[in-house]
Amino acid sequence: MPTEHGGWSLTLEPVVLGLLVAPSWAGLAVGVAALLGFLARTPLKLVLVDRFRDRWLDRTGLAARVAAVELAIIVALAVAAVILGESGFWWPLVVAGPLIAVELWFDMKSRGRRLIPELCGTVGISSMAAVIVLADGKETSLALGLWAVIAARAAAAIPHVRTQLFRARGRPFKLWHSDLAQVLAVAAAAVAWVPDAIPFAPVGALAVVGLFNVVAVRRPPRPPKVLGIQQIAFGVGVVVVTAVAVWAV
Repeated sequence: MPTEHGGWSLTLEPVVLGLLVAPSWAGLAVGVAALLGFLARTPLKLVLVDRFRDRWLDRTGLAARVAAVELAIIVALAVAAVILGESGFWWPLVVAGPLIAVELWFDMKSRGRRLIPELCGTVGISSMAAVIVLADGKETSLALGLWAVIAARAAAAIPHVRTQLFRARGRPFKLWHSDLAQVLAVAAAAVAWVPDAIPFAPVGALAVVGLFNVVAVRRPPRPPKVLGIQQIAFGVGVVVVTAVAVWAV
């Protein structure tokens, strides 16, 4: 099972947002496949690490079997989504594929907790919001806008959480890393809002979250559990605000 607790939220947020905006059986299949993909990453990572180190242990065989079953189910769900969904909805996965590959490459070298792979994986999995929306036949502009919002939310949370953890553990840190991530998140959502791809409400929600993070990073660091709960709450808030705003248009 995955040990990255925040990964559950970062995987489910784009899935839930996509299904709230554009519910469909094809979208549900995509969402379940995304969750299984997150689960499959752990055994797949074990296999990649062991093969990279030129070894095959008992755990390697078990991990390979578990990964094979999960990947087979993902393929079946993908076929179901193609049958049930609109044609050509899968193209965001082609764009996100290299980002996922970068994350797996770092995983293979046991460096998956570094900033670059975490950001690549987060932006990549956020594409699920766009895929689910397109599977229901919605506009490409809306799909890209939702991808931008959910990816910006997650990509801003990662540097903030890392900075807070570094502060709590006495490791070197730079506040501007977290601050810049908040500014870029709002800017990314604004770029999607200007051409009316999305309503303004998600931009405002990200601005509020970003302001909180800017202030919080200058106060005594909170325990990791509290920090995680806060960021999950922010993610849920952004998802709900975005979905309601799209419904209201």
